[in-house]
Amino acid sequence: AEYMGSLREHHISDLGLDLTFSTDIEEFGVTSVRDLIQNGRNVVVTEDNKNEYIRLVCQERMTGAIRQQINSFLEGFYDIIPRNLISIFNEHELELLISGLPTVDIEDLRANTLYHKYDANSLQVQWFWRALRSFDQSQRANLLQFITGTSKVPLQGFAYLEGMNGPQKFQIHRDDRSTDRLPAAHTCFNQLDLPAYETYAKLRRQLELAVTECSEGFGFA
Repeated sequence: AEYMGSLREHHISDLGLDLTFSTDIEEFGVTSVRDLIQNGRNVVVTEDNKNEYIRLVCQERMTGAIRQQINSFLEGFYDIIPRNLISIFNEHELELLISGLPTVDIEDLRANTLYHKYDANSLQVQWFWRALRSFDQSQRANLLQFITGTSKVPLQGFAYLEGMNGPQKFQIHRDDRSTDRLPAAHTCFNQLDLPAYETYAKLRRQLELAVTECSEGFGFA
């Protein structure tokens, strides 16, 4: 996660990395190179396409690298609950069905949030927490799902929120691109990219739209 964080935060030319759209995968003690896209080992990662590279690496590590194990789990799962009975639900609806609607403690989340190019007193940050307080529990669960990939609240509180490679606090990063953009999420890092919206009304509207319309955050964004 630290490596991906550095890649995300710095210009790729400053890191001196020679990356392609491929990654090393270890299976049963044997390491091999796996393409993330067609002929990926010959496609260079640039500043313009690095976010797509990060998304694909995260996806590969969380699902592709353990595809065989996932398929074995699903085979057993469908023996217990036939696929046709749960196919009407998407992954987020299924999680809420199994786990129930969580209670999101906003003050605990706020106390365990990190900021980048914002601080706790930034106007947009204040508006964000105001908007979150105005959401009902269902909307708060959807927001948590949008940003972290799950609606589950850590049993010991948000100080124990987990990321891709271990403990990773909730983060709000300033997005200096157009304020016509929707907020974006990087679920590997529990990170929300929040544009510097000009008004509270616009921030709340865009945030609600992103949470409602975007099913996978990093879409991971």
